[in-house]
Amino acid sequence: MQATHFWNKLHLRRSKVTFLFIYFLVLGVQGYAQGLFGLTSTSGSDDKTISYGFFLAAHTATYQIRYSNSYFNQLATPGSEVFSIYPKYTPGFSLGFTGILRFHDQTNLLFTPKIGFYEYRVDINYVTGANTTFPGTGNTNTDPVTNLGYRTEELVNEATIVELPLLFKYRSQRFNNTRMYFIGGGSYQFRTKSQDEANLDPIVTSGQDFTLEAGMGFEIYFRYFKFAPEIRFSHGLNNLYVADKNAPQFRDTISSIRRKGITIYLNFQ
Repeated sequence: MQATHFWNKLHLRRSKVTFLFIYFLVLGVQGYAQGLFGLTSTSGSDDKTISYGFFLAAHTATYQIRYSNSYFNQLATPGSEVFSIYPKYTPGFSLGFTGILRFHDQTNLLFTPKIGFYEYRVDINYVTGANTTFPGTGNTNTDPVTNLGYRTEELVNEATIVELPLLFKYRSQRFNNTRMYFIGGGSYQFRTKSQDEANLDPIVTSGQDFTLEAGMGFEIYFRYFKFAPEIRFSHGLNNLYVADKNAPQFRDTISSIRRKGITIYLNFQ
């Protein structure tokens, strides 16, 4: 009797072979997922009243600048004038620790002290009289339409800031290895350098601030720890501008300066 070729046997039983292949593939994926995330793990200390963690963060921050009434009336006076002030988002980073107080499985209170390294950049655009030579450059810039000269000056402030946020966190119920959450609260901030040192900055600001913060993220459960990427927005409440300490060429054109920023957190618990 002629023997059936091996590949023909597989073809005759292809449905069974396919089923077994899918079955073992699913088992392999489940085993890998369980080993990676720890499906039965209680990582992150979700059941503890008090737990701890740490985080690394990258942010982009800027000043929110409001013009004064003098800025809108400056065209009535001759001489060099501020045409516009343009604050720019500038990157930085921070790091800190997390203390968690558990009220309920879905509701926590967080205290997240951190130290942040910030840089604030502002472009001030000046418009001057026609065919004006700018001091120190020997260059003459003239707009052929308005017959006015112009120049841009970039001012850079650097600051190391200690932040003490107190935040409420509301989490969804855990679904397998993840859960979403929303976070919000306030923060007290103070600059590490003294006001005398800050008076030498290109734009002089005060050192203390209160901010509102809000954001969202999701928690991922691994076997031995919990990882939570998060995005958070902050907005300063205090007017930081110290007018009498700033340069006269732009001092009276600004009425207020507030901080705002966007931060990406990488939390480990």
